[in-house]
Amino acid sequence: MVTLDLSGEISKVAYELYEKSGRIEGHDFDNWLEAEKIVMTQYAGKNAGRETVPRKKSLLRKSTKNPKL
Repeated sequence: MVTLDLSGEISKVAYELYEKSGRIEGHDFDNWLEAEKIVMTQYAGKNAGRETVPRKKSLLRKSTKNPKL
């Protein structure tokens, strides 16, 4: 199983954006949001066609068979 450090990766990308923008202060939240988009897009591209998380639908199906759960 591969463990992802998404916040660490987002942090790295946000810092790169900060440096590329000329180290302008006060845009940390904007840099974080942009970095989040970049990392999530890259992650989605790498895992296209691969299911990494169990579908909630199947979990719901199990729990509806026994209402006491």
